[in-house]
Amino acid sequence: MNMRKWGHNVLLAACDAELLGKVLREGKIVFEVREQFYKGSKVSVEEAIDLMRQSTVVNMVGKCIVDKALEKGMIHPEAVLNISGVPHAQIVKL
Repeated sequence: MNMRKWGHNVLLAACDAELLGKVLREGKIVFEVREQFYKGSKVSVEEAIDLMRQSTVVNMVGKCIVDKALEKGMIHPEAVLNISGVPHAQIVKL
């Protein structure tokens, strides 16, 4: 996960470790799990969920992290986009 702060806003980018550096393709969608955006500290899924609660914007990709966010009620199932079978979701707190 990678966390960036600016002012009162906190952006958390989290991905399942095995996806780092991969490119997901489906139809016209090309989704790059870029190291410069997602790479940072390696944390447990539970730690990532705790950090999501403190973030104003969350960008997540991967079955493990998205499934846990769904389980915790942090995202709605209809908000999950599957790209080549890999779930992706975002949270924006206004």
